[in-house]
Amino acid sequence: MSDGPAPPPGEAAPAGAAATPKVALIGFMGAGKTTAVRALGPASADVDEVIEAREGRSVQEIFAADGEAAFREIEERVTLELLADPGLEAVGLGGGAVLSPRIREALGAARVVWLDIEVDHAWRRVSGGADKRPLARDMRRFYELHEERRPLYEQLADVIVPGSRSRLMADVMMSLQGLPHGGVRALWATTASADYPVLIGSGIVTEQRFWPQSIDGRRVVVSDYNAGRHYGDLLEPALANIRITPGEQSKTVAHAEIIWTEMVRAGVTRGDVVVALGGGVIGDIAGFCAATYQRGMRVVQVPTTLVAQVDSAYGGKTGVDLAEAKNYVGAFHQPTAVIADTATLATLPPEELAAGYAEVVKTGLIAGGALWRRISSGASPDDPDVITGCALTKLRIVAQDEHDTGVRQLLNLGHTVAHAIETVTGYARYRHGEAVGLGLLAELRLSGADELRGEVLELLAAAGLPVTLDPEVDLEQVIFATARDKKRVGEGPVPFVLCPAPGRPVIGQVVAPAELRAAIKELYG
Repeated sequence: MSDGPAPPPGEAAPAGAAATPKVALIGFMGAGKTTAVRALGPASADVDEVIEAREGRSVQEIFAADGEAAFREIEERVTLELLADPGLEAVGLGGGAVLSPRIREALGAARVVWLDIEVDHAWRRVSGGADKRPLARDMRRFYELHEERRPLYEQLADVIVPGSRSRLMADVMMSLQGLPHGGVRALWATTASADYPVLIGSGIVTEQRFWPQSIDGRRVVVSDYNAGRHYGDLLEPALANIRITPGEQSKTVAHAEIIWTEMVRAGVTRGDVVVALGGGVIGDIAGFCAATYQRGMRVVQVPTTLVAQVDSAYGGKTGVDLAEAKNYVGAFHQPTAVIADTATLATLPPEELAAGYAEVVKTGLIAGGALWRRISSGASPDDPDVITGCALTKLRIVAQDEHDTGVRQLLNLGHTVAHAIETVTGYARYRHGEAVGLGLLAELRLSGADELRGEVLELLAAAGLPVTLDPEVDLEQVIFATARDKKRVGEGPVPFVLCPAPGRPVIGQVVAPAELRAAIKELYG
């Protein structure tokens, strides 16, 4: 985690040592903070353990004898002392420590890691046994505390790690080595096949030229002519710089063959790493080439469009289109890392930024809660907090269903109709995000969410997105194309994702043909 051996606890680091921010671990009861502290080595301390050692009694006994207020005073004093100790590299805080304004202020100098745990899982972890935690004896109150503290944890966090990965904390911190503190949010993505860091912030590539020290091998940069012209040199040295024509029409098997061939000519081996520099098209096709070249090599996603930064760069879906249907040929291939530099959004044309906004709205509808409130109140689409919230929403869903056999289908909200529109128009008339916006309007109507549809229509129109279909687009062909959606299994009807209210999406919904026709026909105005 550090650049050299740590000094003994209580002693200052030697003069000239590299400045590394102290790690402060926060999170709810049962999130695994103690386990994470131990994984970070001997120059670490757990606040509760220090309190118990000094007081000669357990936290439970302090609560029982002196009350919560007295415990909070002790907790604040010990926490501030440990955070200020130059001999400690990491400190694990109690679940309620973030309630103290003084502690929150002190955390500003630390790299704050939030161990995120779902409340049901947390309750199962801490409610059993005879020696229950003082605040884990009443289930209802436990759930209320989780809801109250969660926004604080999220607000304070520089790094968000699922509690299930608390034993891997050393790996998490290794992936952040060399990353300047401040202005960057890091998420730890988890799937059944692989974990990887996601870094989101302004200037990571364009100013800092950051590259994870944990990723070795020669770089093979795959981009389009737009992204490559702006940012390609920032990823040097590169074994090869391969560029293709921008746009969805380049996401084909023929263009994949061009990339494979250029990789062979450059002497690329499976030990090298593909760098997918660009938007969703580049991320999909470069990831697909990495998944299949010599039967698989690593890929680092460096998304430069809003669509890619909020959605397509995460989760490992890669592939190409066929003339008959979108994303029909592909593979699941998780990235080794995602580096999303929000400064790259400044070079996007307004219409491209607007297209990405449709995915922002889609993700907000899926998440509901604070993210939807932020988006629906008019937050800028390139707001790093919005981008981080969208990425976190997707990563939490993918963690449950890597291969899209169940809950991950929630991410297809709006996409059944959108993909049909793209297919019928030859991937040339509408940007992906523009089609998604239209798909959302149709599928919200199918959801019976008429008032919500009106709200979304206003958001899309204000962003400059089309809210009606070109009259030249054939209605019958669009309806027919929805039946080819890749979610369809066997001879059954294509299942839709519907969303009757923000935060309440449902998968596997069968839609009556007459209702589908009416919802799509309405798009013509």
